[in-house]
Amino acid sequence: MKAVPPVDENLPNTSNVREWTYRDIARLPPAEQKEWKAACREELEALRRRKVFELVDRPKGRKVIKNRWVFDVKSDGRKKARLVAKGFSQVEGVDYDQIFSPVVRFETVRLLLALSALEDWYITGLDVRNAYLYGKLDEEIYMEQPEGFAAKGQEHKVLRLLRALYGLKQAGLAWWRTLNESMKELGFKRLVSDAGIFVFRDEDGGMVIVIVYVDDALFCGRNKALVNKMKAKFMEKWECRDLGEVKEFLRMRIQRKGRTIRIDQCAYLEKVLLRCGMQNAKPAPTPLPAGYHPEPNNKPVDPILRSRFQTVIGSLLYIMLGTRPDIAFAVTKLSQFAANPSQEHLTKALYICRYLLGTRSYSLVYDGASGLGLCACTDSDWGSDPFTRWSQTGYFLKLAGGIFSWQSRAQKTVAHSSTEAEYMAISDCSRQVVWIRNLMSEIGYELAPIPIAGDSQGSLFMSLNPVTESRSKHIDIRYHAIREYIENKQVEVFFVDGSDNPADLFTKNLGHVKFTKFRGQLGLEFYDSA
Repeated sequence: MKAVPPVDENLPNTSNVREWTYRDIARLPPAEQKEWKAACREELEALRRRKVFELVDRPKGRKVIKNRWVFDVKSDGRKKARLVAKGFSQVEGVDYDQIFSPVVRFETVRLLLALSALEDWYITGLDVRNAYLYGKLDEEIYMEQPEGFAAKGQEHKVLRLLRALYGLKQAGLAWWRTLNESMKELGFKRLVSDAGIFVFRDEDGGMVIVIVYVDDALFCGRNKALVNKMKAKFMEKWECRDLGEVKEFLRMRIQRKGRTIRIDQCAYLEKVLLRCGMQNAKPAPTPLPAGYHPEPNNKPVDPILRSRFQTVIGSLLYIMLGTRPDIAFAVTKLSQFAANPSQEHLTKALYICRYLLGTRSYSLVYDGASGLGLCACTDSDWGSDPFTRWSQTGYFLKLAGGIFSWQSRAQKTVAHSSTEAEYMAISDCSRQVVWIRNLMSEIGYELAPIPIAGDSQGSLFMSLNPVTESRSKHIDIRYHAIREYIENKQVEVFFVDGSDNPADLFTKNLGHVKFTKFRGQLGLEFYDSA
């Protein structure tokens, strides 16, 4: 039996290279030091080529921010170093002003994938290399020279940043402004409904839609030649990696066969299960047990427990927001306790992992051949929270046989009746429907009133008739907007029996039989890609 070599405590922990500092590099064997330092020099040379900074005298009376090296090992074994500014030390009003940077919404991406299935659009992708470095800075920002690479004989000098280095608070906004101006020059128009979508139309009526999320972009349209032409023009402006026909976007795997598009997050899900230690657990039949209601934790905060719970629930939130609407109620319900979770909350979060383990091969399907149009479905569970007596709103929007937008959230007021709770739910749903309608109108669609299904005759009556009576006169005015939407023929409402309402899945923990039935109606299907 081979002896295990002793651990050299002077060497840095190799399990997480991202946590290393430059000083950790100096503790490595000479050969490895050489490789990592070469990666640092490669990064600095790239920054110099982009004219990201210039060496200047240290300014008097100005804050000089620091930086750090972030190290990583790529999937091909290549060592990568990135210089990152310590943006947390920036001073608001001096080093930055506005920092908000628009990104495309998840439901918009899924909507356009559903439209691509219906319209048989061609979809291709790319990513912009080192996108932030293209963003120009309006502010005067100074930074220390990077550790280990100060200019010889000029160690007292600092760097004045000319472009948006990673880590700066305004880096994302600076890149987005640069991107926005360039898209205008190419003839694209940014949508008002979603600032992450750009549309180009040529003189012959051809259309190209571009979906942008930071440095990732999808180009789609019916005319493949036109799509590739505009993509090529885009790539002339920046250094990009051509991804060809889309296979993945925002950690969503995209599989296409003709006019059928399937999306899932299998690879990310496997990593989450492994990180949570649930890869060999016993699968659960539903996200949470039927009728389960989590209770608040009245004990003092346990920092270690809280950290682990937030890690698990944060990963589950990303999966839910991406491709798994079936865990929406369970995840949003548990996430309410993220500030002070109990062991019971963590156990139930891992229970959701067990459910995902058994259904990891499920994907959202958009079938263009189905011809199924845009519709919505809504429901509520009146006074379901035993501690606040708040009701739960649930709704979804569906196109091409699969849902692309969904919501499960607590109503932040106590409803006096089930009709009132259903009325607030259908009103919330109608606002989402009108937004989607506006977005599709900007793209070029002319739509008939979009149907919204509900299982409460009383709430449908209130939506269709401006009644004012003792049981409803107190309802907040914002919920009455649905009446205007109906009058303007933007939406229409109709009744569906409660036993056939799939939106029920977004309002409570259901039993296995009912849950499985409604899950199938969402467009979630088992798919063995092997």
